[in-house]
Amino acid sequence: MTTTRTRPRRAIPLRRALLALALGAAVVPAAQAQGSNWPSKPIKVVVNFPPGGAADTIARAISQPLQDALGQPVLIENRGGANGNIGGENVARAQPDGYTLLMSSGGMVSVNPHLYPKMSFDPTKDLIPVAAAARVLVFLVTKPSLPPQNVKDFIAYVKERPGKLSFGSPGTGSSPHLAGEMFKSQTGLFAVHVPYRGAAPALQDLLAGQIDFSFDPGIGLNQVRAGKLRLLAVGSPKRSPLFPEVPTLDEVGLKGFDADTVFGFYAPARTPPEVVSRLNTEINRILATPAVKERIANLGGEAVPGTPAAFHDRAMADSARFGAIIRERKILAD
Repeated sequence: MTTTRTRPRRAIPLRRALLALALGAAVVPAAQAQGSNWPSKPIKVVVNFPPGGAADTIARAISQPLQDALGQPVLIENRGGANGNIGGENVARAQPDGYTLLMSSGGMVSVNPHLYPKMSFDPTKDLIPVAAAARVLVFLVTKPSLPPQNVKDFIAYVKERPGKLSFGSPGTGSSPHLAGEMFKSQTGLFAVHVPYRGAAPALQDLLAGQIDFSFDPGIGLNQVRAGKLRLLAVGSPKRSPLFPEVPTLDEVGLKGFDADTVFGFYAPARTPPEVVSRLNTEINRILATPAVKERIANLGGEAVPGTPAAFHDRAMADSARFGAIIRERKILAD
């Protein structure tokens, strides 16, 4: 556990970031990745979370059609740890030639600078956005042995047992963790946070009854359908099309509750603009295909094609929103 807090880093303005990208790219040797020469070998996508989580699922849904579009293998490599920083640094230090990409939750850019006193790289300078992929919702789920059948009863139940119930997350500072802290802040209840190394092990312990509830990033929805978990609410501004009868937390009185985050692809700074443009075009096209849209929807998420600039803007808005709860709850990195 770290002992010092960090001030949020000031994100460089978007216009400056894009100008720096253009100027930096101009000095990249043309032989690295230009025009028809790219791609001429396999492309590696580093997923900065363990297998089985939302980032891994989204990366694998997109990798095969991207491979077909580019005519080169697209290989997935999981490098989890430090809330995404280990995989993020790996890509930030890679050659900016278009052959190493990162698939990450937006939290690496919007959350981690608020959590870590020192980062070995600056995600707003050493990485550039390539394409958003999916807006990922979180779902308040409980083990079915708990008596409450709705959110209001659940809040009352936890309040009557301060510190007796626990909730799991993929790690300190992850969007499911911050959703839990928002929930505690707005309700005044106290529950113990149990961080895991990824969403999949947190789900496993919830199913085993080792923890009591979680804000699941969609990977537990099949267990909800099977009756192995109870879904109480959606931590999003709008209801999920998969469960239209389930209310949002905003609707049940937690006004403005929004724990959504956007997952997407990044590249090392100074990656040639034409490579970024090609990747953005292909990924946006893939996100519009029924098969990929359905796979993301099965997570309870939503495909969000768009420009690199729009992806950047969303990350900066999330940084302000999540930074506020991190400061309020005095959350420190592990």
